[in-house]
Amino acid sequence: MPATLANLKQLLGHDGVSDDAAKRKLFSQDVWHVGDLADFIIAPDSAQALADAVKLASSEGISLNPRGGGMSYTKGYTPDRGKTAMIDFTRMNKILEINADDMYVTVQAGVTWKQLYEALSPLGLRTPFWGPLSGISSTIGGGLSQNNAFFGGGKYGPSVNSVTSLTVVTGEGEIIRTGTSGHKNGKPAFREYGPDLTGIFLADAGALAYKAEATLRLIQTPLHFDCASFDFPDAAGVAEAMEKITRTGLACEAFAFDPNLQRVRMQRASLGSDVKTLKNVVTKQGGLLKGIKAGAKLAMAGRGYMDDVQYSLHVSTEGMSAQGVKDECELLRALALDCGGTEIENSIPKIMRANPFGPLNNMLGPRGERWVPIHGIVPLSDGPKCFADMNAMFADCADDIEKHEITTGFLLVNVGVQGYLIEPVFIWPEEIYDLHKLSVEKSHLKKLTAFDPNPDATACVERLRANVLDIFEKYGAAHFQIGRTYRYSENMEEGKAGLLAAIKSHTDPKGLINPGALGLNKVSG
Repeated sequence: MPATLANLKQLLGHDGVSDDAAKRKLFSQDVWHVGDLADFIIAPDSAQALADAVKLASSEGISLNPRGGGMSYTKGYTPDRGKTAMIDFTRMNKILEINADDMYVTVQAGVTWKQLYEALSPLGLRTPFWGPLSGISSTIGGGLSQNNAFFGGGKYGPSVNSVTSLTVVTGEGEIIRTGTSGHKNGKPAFREYGPDLTGIFLADAGALAYKAEATLRLIQTPLHFDCASFDFPDAAGVAEAMEKITRTGLACEAFAFDPNLQRVRMQRASLGSDVKTLKNVVTKQGGLLKGIKAGAKLAMAGRGYMDDVQYSLHVSTEGMSAQGVKDECELLRALALDCGGTEIENSIPKIMRANPFGPLNNMLGPRGERWVPIHGIVPLSDGPKCFADMNAMFADCADDIEKHEITTGFLLVNVGVQGYLIEPVFIWPEEIYDLHKLSVEKSHLKKLTAFDPNPDATACVERLRANVLDIFEKYGAAHFQIGRTYRYSENMEEGKAGLLAAIKSHTDPKGLINPGALGLNKVSG
């Protein structure tokens, strides 16, 4: 495609186009999967440059797959056919407007959650949902395509709930602005003006249009924070507590680990020994004396206090009133204790709040093994039953799991007041990809074992993931980052499927936007 590359370089500049073999290889893989090799990579720096490049690629019949921070584990952007190029959004990394008067912020799609959080913090402002755990690399455009849980998600819902407006580019290169920004003299401050066209392009796996810019709501940063942690003797107790705590809507974050995942996290983490961690805890406690006390308590606790913990649950509350935050935490504490929990040191939620966007060393196992999660969101009353079914399935597969040296674990997370997120994770000896080598800190990577290819173990992980999906399907679960993994299209009712197909045919008549994502425009055969 020499002529196409030359034309794209004329549009985007020399830095905006690459056919470097190593970079193409990197951009064609995610945390779980290596796709077909991309033909080239484009990196626009504005909505207009993106639109111009898409229009040119469309005229040549070239598919374009959008890649944000590369944190997908569901084949979210990996090419599955020839004549496919990648869009690299890292040059679209500008915060375009912080409007404290009208309480919104507009960013380009390549801005990371960490970048946005750090820009807003000195102003005493924050987005309601303010990032996933991978926010050091995950981009806002990628997050809004895939949807996110975690920071702020228990109180405000997932990332897409914080959006008021989008600027998207269709498969033909047309620019569309949603919400009030798509009207004469309109600012991007309000989403609900007529039919919610913003929502169409959210959590779409990047399949309906390319996100160029996003506007998110702002709130005043809560002044007060409290947290508590608990140990439960069994899965049933922690599952019940998660259900009851989520239903209150009081926990801005509630999350739980099973013993396996907890043990892995303790092996990888450095709770009391990390000087930077302690410094951040001290400085973020709202007062020097309070901070010194918190830091000293944390240092004394170290990691040893978790040695005998079984299922741990961690809850956080925030607000403008110190007494109100304390009262809310007391209510959550009472629920946890009533479900059989025993209170333990609250180091984990305190550290995660003080260091929200740490290095991505957790994307490998403690010895350097491969790591991959899979997840589903079920209604609250189904959460404990679904979790029990998952545990039973893993018990049934124990011989295969042991044979292939696979470590399994669980993370439970609250999503608003309706969502009960269950995330099984798998850690197994297997060679790692270029993406892992780039994402994990070099100093950490040097300490890890380099494993040989282990296709039999990986095939077992794939079977276990399919078993997990079967159980989620039984409960009608929803999923974030649908990509090419979750059974979205397969389980859709006919009327909804027809409407989605009609939208796709309008915004992407040639089927060139991230084909295969959402189960749309699959490769035949």
